[in-house]
Amino acid sequence: MDDLADLVIQDADVADGSGAPSYRADVAVKGGRIVAIVREAAAAGCQRPRGTRELDAEGLVLSPGFIDMHAHSDLALLRDPDHSAKAAQGVTLEVIGQDGLSYAPVDDRTLAEVRRTITGWNGPGDDIDFDWRSVGEYLDRLDHGFDGQGIAVNAAYLVPQGTVRMLAVGWEDREATPQELDRMRRLVADGLREGAVGMSSGLTYTPGMYARDAELTSLCRVVAEHGGYYCPHHRSYGAGALEAYEEMVALTREAGCPLHLAHATMNFGVNEGKAPELLALLDKALAEGSDITLDTYPYTPGCTTLAALLPSWAGEGGPEALLARLRDDDTAERVRHHMEVLGADGCHGVPVAWETVEISGVNDPGLGAYVGRTVLESAALRGEEPWATARRLLVEDRLGPTILQHVGHEENVRTIMRHRAHTGGSDGILHGAKPHPRAYGTFPHYLGHYVRESGVLTLEECVAHLTGRPAARLRLPDRGLVREGYRADLVLFDPATVAAGSTFAAPRTLPTGIPHVLIDGQFVVEDGRRTDVLAGRAVRRTA
Repeated sequence: MDDLADLVIQDADVADGSGAPSYRADVAVKGGRIVAIVREAAAAGCQRPRGTRELDAEGLVLSPGFIDMHAHSDLALLRDPDHSAKAAQGVTLEVIGQDGLSYAPVDDRTLAEVRRTITGWNGPGDDIDFDWRSVGEYLDRLDHGFDGQGIAVNAAYLVPQGTVRMLAVGWEDREATPQELDRMRRLVADGLREGAVGMSSGLTYTPGMYARDAELTSLCRVVAEHGGYYCPHHRSYGAGALEAYEEMVALTREAGCPLHLAHATMNFGVNEGKAPELLALLDKALAEGSDITLDTYPYTPGCTTLAALLPSWAGEGGPEALLARLRDDDTAERVRHHMEVLGADGCHGVPVAWETVEISGVNDPGLGAYVGRTVLESAALRGEEPWATARRLLVEDRLGPTILQHVGHEENVRTIMRHRAHTGGSDGILHGAKPHPRAYGTFPHYLGHYVRESGVLTLEECVAHLTGRPAARLRLPDRGLVREGYRADLVLFDPATVAAGSTFAAPRTLPTGIPHVLIDGQFVVEDGRRTDVLAGRAVRRTA
């Protein structure tokens, strides 16, 4: 390098995102990209790169920015310019549009419906100007961000299959007509051409769960034609979980489409100890040539909306029809029977255990007393049956409650995160008074608890799971590795102190041990504090 770099990070221990052993180096950044990497610069006595600014990274690990493969920041990125929930973790890119439900493509009718349906994920959105309808317009809005400056971190988008079905079919539980299927194929293709990286589904959420396999296979063929991947929240994580995984592997193989399994957990009592069976299934498919990756969060409880646990038939016709059924005593009793006795498909075929369902957020502040308690606990305080409490909450908060569901198994979590196809995803819902701590803690929790404290992964392996491997799935040609010519999306963390600050009691606490985070060479976190830099943009699919 003949001229000064903008920044030289000196004497860092570089975990480059490939999984290879770390090495000591100076890393120079100019114009938002890595322009030089000089290994063992100080010890070798060679000419060191010089920069306008030089940062001593002694004792710190330098890695690529973390990629959150499963995020629910679809409105948060437009609501909160600070967005420290992710920036402070070292996340430089989030993949949104998850679980088949998001805000593009829409028309006026479906926008209102999807806002109501996922109000528990993102709030009602009354503070957002929904001035877009297409995927491309939404991505443009992300680029513009706040006063044209951008957003806190980068974002990639998945076309949500459930929203597409709302547009083309509505809320009926039936096969799509040939004309409706053609329209869905066009909508998915349009979204991919406009920059989406793939398609998501929520196959325990209405109306996406009404799609039959042939319909999903047809849509996946479109995804494959445009170089994207399919990211399903499949039909069950409880009873029939292995069969649900097999279904996704089979239909994507038939479609010739890459598969990325969303929050690939094995939950509920029926699946305790069964993670090796899932991994054997995936290993067999990989050996046969399937292109498969997956993501998980490093915690045992799940998180969703209370309404998601209801049987699929209750959601036919949309949110208002669902509320009408809940208000009707006879129909509500049928709902209870499906949930508590039969095992509703919304609750993964497992009879609901109300002692595991903790209310984490509501839209109506007047219902705040329910937050932080299980449905069973609140029902006992009220002297009523749990379903009566759950029903009241759903109706009075108009489907707004979010929940933590305490149904996971630690050994399953550890087994799956070791797999060679694994990546990290927070599945973090940021809305609500008491969100899951994974929203604020996933990435430092991997590095602090599962690397330093438990030794489940080596540091280099873990960094690869959080950076290089997800970048490869997203087909990003210049992100995910510390390489000359790559974008300077970088994280500096202290391997001895990095840890999640968030807990179930205090879920919005920021992490420790991550002093610096850069996007395109700009400090979005500096000396442990969020700057006012808005360097994030929409990351569009490349051919």
